[in-house]
Amino acid sequence: MAYRPGRRGDDSDEDSASSKSKKASAAKRSINEALKRALDLASNPGDGDEEPEVLAAPEVEVDPSKALPEDADADAEGAMDNPLPLSNMRERAKYIPLRLTYEERKTLRLVAAAIAVSDYTNIVDVQFKQRTRRQHTQLQQIVAFLTGLVSAIDYEQGQQVLHDRNFQPHEPMLRDALEIFRRYKIINPDKFRSEYGKLVYLLQDSLSEQVQPLLEISLHKPIRTVHALLEECNALALLDDPLISIATNEILHDKNKSRMKIQRDIKQKEQAAELLVRRYKTATLSSELIRQCLYSIGDNVSFLNANLKPVLDCIELLKEYFDPASHTAASSSSSASSSASSSSSSSYSLGIAEGRAGARLTHSHETQYHYVLQSLTLWANILEDMYRLWYLAEQELLNSTAMPYELKDTGQGLQRVQRAPRVFAAMHDLLVYTQRQLTLSSEGNVHTVSSGNQGYNRNWVGTSVVHLGDHNVPNALVFIDKYAQVSRILSPLMTTLRNLERLVEENSGLERYMQTYGGLRKAKQDILHDFFTHGFDGSGGDNFFDAGSCIDGRLTSAWHWCSQLAGKPFYPLFKLTGFASFDGEFDK
Repeated sequence: MAYRPGRRGDDSDEDSASSKSKKASAAKRSINEALKRALDLASNPGDGDEEPEVLAAPEVEVDPSKALPEDADADAEGAMDNPLPLSNMRERAKYIPLRLTYEERKTLRLVAAAIAVSDYTNIVDVQFKQRTRRQHTQLQQIVAFLTGLVSAIDYEQGQQVLHDRNFQPHEPMLRDALEIFRRYKIINPDKFRSEYGKLVYLLQDSLSEQVQPLLEISLHKPIRTVHALLEECNALALLDDPLISIATNEILHDKNKSRMKIQRDIKQKEQAAELLVRRYKTATLSSELIRQCLYSIGDNVSFLNANLKPVLDCIELLKEYFDPASHTAASSSSSASSSASSSSSSSYSLGIAEGRAGARLTHSHETQYHYVLQSLTLWANILEDMYRLWYLAEQELLNSTAMPYELKDTGQGLQRVQRAPRVFAAMHDLLVYTQRQLTLSSEGNVHTVSSGNQGYNRNWVGTSVVHLGDHNVPNALVFIDKYAQVSRILSPLMTTLRNLERLVEENSGLERYMQTYGGLRKAKQDILHDFFTHGFDGSGGDNFFDAGSCIDGRLTSAWHWCSQLAGKPFYPLFKLTGFASFDGEFDK
């Protein structure tokens, strides 16, 4: 799963060691000593400077066929010490795409422009009276797209293709160009949201048994990954080097860190990268390729920081404001004293009832708390494993020969309904892992993203049904796109709460306004209470049967809450913090 950045302790002696001499040899020796000390401290952190934030990562290898051991007191605690496969850098690098080079970015812009002007899905994914007519349209549109791409790259060759319709001489170039676009999309999920879908469906049809023999070429090329490049160069040992944690760590803004500390972290990261380059550079593996691999791993760390952190922050706020133990204590205190404040925790019950305020579930406060906690924890685990899920999703989508799709009306228009057994199995593993993770955490045996919930040993709330390959989630592309939106929901929510707190500190007028509202804490409680209740109430489905507590239904309810935000009484607070939309950006 997610990779943990290396930990650092006190390196305050570094300045005194490096200031002795300005000679080149002494500087080189100082760098090596600093890196060696940083490596030692990464394994044994000291009590000096504050350590950078470490994202919590799962630490269990899940075997769905095995039930949770009954003697979980000892066995489970030992099992949680075994890292998941993706916490191993060598395994994780198999799914990390290579960052694009300068020349590849030129090709990216060309492919993006070509697919943007194409109406492939609008023309092909419609009802045809005859199947052969649709196949003819598919071939016609694919040939037109490929001809335009070849012509844009080389005009003379494009003229030749227009004359003889022979793409075989250009097959390697076309495969490379389309792979570059797909690779960039995986690294940047927010980019080319509609173009990527069109391209994948075009590739899917080009690889079908009916179209590929007529094209006489294959446009599919596996995504270039860090592991594949290093394996070609016989340099997989680079992935096992402990210094890679320092060289790929992201230096995040932290108001608790001094400028000197941040600059020292940046320098340490640069030194670690240079040492790795000198250590593993060979005739086949240049320094540029090593840096490209390090930058690619760094991109993955940045992806986790940007997408996973909002989920973890949301979990912490759920525990801070709505923990069942605190709620029970506040309720008892409120019933014993008639003068209890209306803003006490007891007035913020997460309890929901079916048919009330659009809810389709009935949960007590404690049940709803665990339902939300389980949902957020599952989302966190999915985001940690997103690169692998995307890798498997492409395998399913581009394997139309073994698993052909069926064009069906799912109630949301014509969709390509296709089975995705690999993604389904991976999702099942994540679900089983999450259930076990939360069970162990509730027993107080481990410290994970769901820790701090001691004393509440509850079973899984809701159903464990994973919709994939049906009318709810037609194929793997829809599945990936669905869970890529988790951060688009939670990031604006967390940003609003942070900006609200900052603006109150900076603006005395806003501070007085918040006092009339009831205070900053009340404002945050109002927003979080509404989200944790109506964002997880089973609503949002097209009909009663499609909504509820299934795995993908939880995310559907959250999106439904987002669509109703403009009607909430606290919506002006969102606008005060610069909120534009869940698909847009903040203007502050």
